[in-house]
Amino acid sequence: MGVGLRVVAYNIHSSRDDRDALAAVVRGLEPDVLIMQEGPRRFRWRTKAAALASSFGLVVVAGGLPALGNVILTSLRVRRLDAWEVRFPLKPGRHMRGAAFARCSVGGVTFTLAGAHLSTDDEERPSQALLLRQALASVDGPVILGADLNDVPGSVSWDLVHQGRTDLGVDGGDTFPCRGPNRRIDTIAVSPSVGVSAYRVERGPLTLRASDHFPLVADLIL
Repeated sequence: MGVGLRVVAYNIHSSRDDRDALAAVVRGLEPDVLIMQEGPRRFRWRTKAAALASSFGLVVVAGGLPALGNVILTSLRVRRLDAWEVRFPLKPGRHMRGAAFARCSVGGVTFTLAGAHLSTDDEERPSQALLLRQALASVDGPVILGADLNDVPGSVSWDLVHQGRTDLGVDGGDTFPCRGPNRRIDTIAVSPSVGVSAYRVERGPLTLRASDHFPLVADLIL
């Protein structure tokens, strides 16, 4: 029958909005895994990431400053086996970007989580997408990616990242911005071997106070 796993991907807007609402949204979704973009990445980032994780009822397993604000959190049901990060080359005048990876297991099944946030710069973004695709391709076994690609389906960057992976949000609707959503720039994408029992973009009223992105929720079968 496989092992069930609830994954949430969420750009939290650098915690600039209502943090109580953010915590309530995440707790209400009851994730086994939260793949977060715009998490803590600067001064006292470990303390800030731990405080966020505690407010969500989760623990930090990868990311933070080394992954440029991509942070992966899990419930205690999930066991971390390894963690690493990838940094993309910096274009002068832009923000450095990267990705976080965590090798994990649940119910005797091993898999890899990945979180990434690509550039808003149209020239820089495709090269980052290619590097991300290569990093994902180098991982053995099933991979679950949560990302803010800052680009839309059909773009070069989107297609590069999703090559060889299942895009769960094809019929899920736009993800950004919360007030007047008109773009699908956030994604959960999985290896073909990963089953999917449900997917949605969470649009409850608290999400309008919690961030400028909607969270994505996927119930997976490993």
